[in-house]
Parts: sequence; structure tokens; C-alpha cells
Amino acid sequence: MSVIKNKMKKLKNPNFKASLQSVVRGLALFGLDMLLICICSVAALLLRYDFSFSGVEPVFWKSVISYIPWNILVSTIIFWLFKLYTSLWRFASVLEFYNIILASFISSAVMYVGMHLMNKPVPRSYPVIYLFMILLCLTGTRFFYRFLRIWHHERIHNRAEMPVRTMVVGAGEAGNTIIKELLNSKHLNREIPCIIDDDPKKKGSYLHRIPIVGGREMIPAMAEKYTIQEIIIAIPTLAAEERRKLLDICQETGCKLKALPGIYQMVKDEVKLSMLREVEIEDLLGREPVQTEIASVMAYVEHQVVLVTGGGGSIGSELCRQIALHHPKQLIIFDIYENNAYDLQMELLRKYPKMDLLVLIGSVRDKKRVFDVFEKYHPNLVFHAAAHKHVPLMETSPNEAIKNNVMGTFNVAKAADIYRAKKMILISTDKAVRPTNIMGASKRICEMIIQEFSQKSKTEYAAVRFGNVLGSNGSVIPLFRKQIAQGGPVTVTHPDITRYFMTIPEAVSLVLQAGAFAKGGEIFILDMGEPVKILDLAKKMIRLSGYSVGKDIKIVFTGLRPGEKLYEELLLDEKHLIETENEKIFVCQQDPIDIVRLKEKMQGLYAAAAEETADMRQLVREIVPEYRDPEEANGQDVMRQYRTIETE
Repeated sequence: MSVIKNKMKKLKNPNFKASLQSVVRGLALFGLDMLLICICSVAALLLRYDFSFSGVEPVFWKSVISYIPWNILVSTIIFWLFKLYTSLWRFASVLEFYNIILASFISSAVMYVGMHLMNKPVPRSYPVIYLFMILLCLTGTRFFYRFLRIWHHERIHNRAEMPVRTMVVGAGEAGNTIIKELLNSKHLNREIPCIIDDDPKKKGSYLHRIPIVGGREMIPAMAEKYTIQEIIIAIPTLAAEERRKLLDICQETGCKLKALPGIYQMVKDEVKLSMLREVEIEDLLGREPVQTEIASVMAYVEHQVVLVTGGGGSIGSELCRQIALHHPKQLIIFDIYENNAYDLQMELLRKYPKMDLLVLIGSVRDKKRVFDVFEKYHPNLVFHAAAHKHVPLMETSPNEAIKNNVMGTFNVAKAADIYRAKKMILISTDKAVRPTNIMGASKRICEMIIQEFSQKSKTEYAAVRFGNVLGSNGSVIPLFRKQIAQGGPVTVTHPDITRYFMTIPEAVSLVLQAGAFAKGGEIFILDMGEPVKILDLAKKMIRLSGYSVGKDIKIVFTGLRPGEKLYEELLLDEKHLIETENEKIFVCQQDPIDIVRLKEKMQGLYAAAAEETADMRQLVREIVPEYRDPEEANGQDVMRQYRTIETE
């Protein structure tokens, strides 16, 4: 019984079934070729004599018929050597056709030599006629199988469901590969009415029998003419700015968008259909991804005990991921929120099972807990990402911003000094530049604390200042995605509001490299490119989701939130700006901090926060004189409610 069960199990195995089908297919082709060799051997002689049986000399009949067994034996061996029984003919291409030609020519040549050596006379034109006949038969049978599969595939799909009408942009090598896979795949139901390519020489020509109708300016018209549902961007070499312009045109159609990744992501890999991905909002930023000098990062992270406060947050967790790549001696994740910390712990242990990873729960506000961590583990490098960052929430709870951001930073900086850490890097924000909210002002005080310690400590302190991070907790992108998924409306505070954006991996890699540059007291500023209008961002996200702005998803203006600025300050518009080895990282050297005055003000600040003062903003302004009201910064009173975009 067990033998029978094993045999049944083997028969049900998908790999065994596939192997069996392949063997059966090969045997069927072998049998067919034997028949074709017999037919072509006789037909070639008849064709030589205009299909007159009586006209053929008996000696020729005798020669041909007696040589057929030898011809079958030799020819099938040659066909097997040229893989005519093992190729996947439903994907047959020029290479398979080339193999058929060579196999036919060699088998015909061997037949001619063999008949001559065996003294079997035939007409001089017989081998040539036989060559063309066997070539025609082999090509016909092999490619007929492919055409039959394509016809069957189209028939099933047409009967099951309407195909997705797809436009491919790019008629180069990548486009050719993608189109071929789309047409041949039995799992995809695609109809490609037209191809777009900017090369004017290609206009009017055909690729796989599909017309190339023109350049990118034709996309909206062709999408409407052919009722296109999906557009595939198959140009991996396209520069970021050009890609953004192309995607802006495609968005006008309301079609679903997919794209191949950039060429820097495809080095040494062949183009595959599986590389296609949904177009993300990051593709629309219009700049190349920031590259980091990894060697400099690895040199100072490798074999060090690294502490990341706020390690479970969006920035902190990415810091941990990238630090883990550089072989730290020990990585310590310190966070008050255990759920995120636990998820990150499981992720890192799965990827780096041999890494010494420690997850500690605690608050940077708890001085005793912070000092205990430093005393036990003596971290060499400290990345301080723990902070309250949500601007409107901190406006309603200003004392909490001071307790967590300012006091927490002081506790970590003090511990780094006492326990002689090599470096401490503070994650700051562009909102610390002439702040209009308590969150930004608290971060400016954190920068001042870092500068204060750098003036008296052997530890190298530095701060890294950057803007909004795509996809981070509390950023506008996840909010827009959720609102679109719910059918709208999408809420934008003001039609003119702009922000700088950077992806989380980009920001974190630059933070790590800035840490390598740090010598003490610097405020590093990341060049985040051009600012992005939030209204444009909302429109693009709606279109990327396949909806029409106003018609399907409305945009509602809600008015600026407490403490919010219309425009963030230009990060590079600072005094004493110094370039670094990385053109995307700059150093803003500030004037020395008056340590005595800062200490006096800080003591009053701590006491007031502990007493839950109602005058926190005034106390903060005494430390950060550039801290001002948002109405003053925005230059005018801004209405709290605006019109809704109904149509566009």
C-alpha cells in the first residue's frame, strides 16, 4: 500500500507532471519528424519529376527508399543536438529558427554524402529540394504549435473577460521585452493597441505588429482614441526630471500607471515583466535619488556599540536598518513605544540572526533610565531620534514638547558626555529655522544644547537638519492615501502651502554620512531639492490611484493648522554655509553659545514645564528670539476655510 501511495504522490507532484509533459511532447515531435523525413524523402523525388510516378527512374526509387531508415536515424540525432525536441516552442524566437535552419542544412548535407558513399544514385537537384522541404516542414510544425497556443490563449481570455487595454511607452530593448512577455503570457490578459516613443524615426513603424504612433505628446489623444486603461513606462534609462515630466503627461489620462525601475536599480539584470511596479509618489519628485558614500559610513559604524533613541519610529527604525548593514558590535534600540520596537526587533533578527541586538524600553525624559543604559552598555555612537514631532499636537501641549524634546535631548547629551561616547548625532528639522511653532522652537533649543556640550566635552556632537520625509509617521502622504482609499475628500490646509520632501532611506543615509563628517558642534543641512506644492502632491496622488480630481475625489481646503507656515525656510539660505565632501550635505556654523545664559534659561524652562505653565511660549522665545507667530511669518491672516475643488 505504501508503494502505491508513494507512486500516487509522485504522480500528483507538479514538477513530475511538468517533466512527464515535456517527455511526451518531445516523443510526439520525434514521431512527427520521422513521418516528415519519410514524406520529404519521397516528395522531393516526385517534385523533381513534376509528381509523375512513372517518370521517376526505378533506380532512384530504390536509392531513396532504402536510405530512409538511415536518414531517420542520422537526422533525428542532429535535430536532438540542436534542441529541436527540448525547446519551448510557445516562446520560439529567432534563435530557434536559426537552429532549425542549421539542423536542416546539416542533415541534408549528411544525407547527400551518405547516399554518395553508399553508392545510392539520385538526381543532382534532389538534396537541394529535400533541404527546402524538410526546412519548411520543421519550421511549420514548430511555429504552428506557437500560433496554436497564442490563438487558444486569446480565445480563452476573450471568452472569459475583456482584455486590459494597455499602452506601452518606449520602443527600445526594454519595451520590446515587456511587450513580448505581455503578448505571450498565459496569465496576463492584455491588448496593446499602440506604442509611444519619442524617436521620430520610429513613428509609423511596427513592433510585434503594434503601431508606434508618435512621441509623448500623443499620449492623451491615443489614450482617448483607444480607450486605454493602463500605461506602462518601459524606459529604465530615463532621467528623474524627464520621468517626472512624462508621468505628469500620463496622469492627465486617468489611466493606471506602471513603470520599470531606474537603470541604477537594474544593473547586470535583464529586463523582466516582474520588474514592473506601480508608479509611486516618489517618482514624481523629479530628482535623482541621493547617493551616499557608504565606505565613510562603514568606517565609523563598524565594530561600534550604537544606540538609537526613538529607534522604533520611522526615522529611528530606518537608522537601525542601515546601521545593521555596517556590522556594528552591538545595536541598542531605545524606545518608549514597545509595539514598534518589537516589530523592528523581529525584522532585524530575521535578517541578521548573528547581530548583537538589544531592545530597551524607556523614555529619554527619564534621566535615571537614560544614565543606567549608558552606564551598562557604554555606547560609542548615539543617534538621538526620539522626539515629539507633530506640529499641531505640540501647539496644544507645549509643555510636553519641552519635557520630551528639550529635556530628553539634554539627558542623552549629558549621559554621552559623562560616559564618553565618541559621537552623538541629533535628528533635527527645518522647522527649527526661524520657528513658528513650539515643536520647531524646541528643536532649535535641542540644537543649542548640542552646541553647548560640543564646546566643553570630548564627545563629538552634531545635529542634522532636514525637512519632511515621505511616508514617515505623521507625514501627509499616509494621510492622503487613507483619505483616497475612503473615497475622499482629500484635505489640504492651504492652496499655496509648500514643503521639502525626501525619502526615508535617503534622509537616513545622509544622516549617517553627516555623522562621519562630524567633528563637534556642526549643524548639518541636507539639500532636499526643490520644494513641492502640497496641492499638486494631492492631485498627483489622486490620479495615481486611478481617480479624477474633483469628479471622483474632491479636495477640501481646511485652513492652516496651529503653528503651521505656508513655506518652510530654504535650508541652504544660512550664514557661514560650508560645503562637505558630499554635495548634498552642508554645514551651518553657528555663533558660539553663551553657556551660562543658556543654563540659566534652561533651568527656568524645566521648572515651568514641570509646573505646567501657561506661559511656555514666552519662556521659549527668551531662549529662541527668532521664534515668532505663524501669522507674522506667513505675512497675512489666512482664512481657516477655503473652497472645495469640485471639478478640474
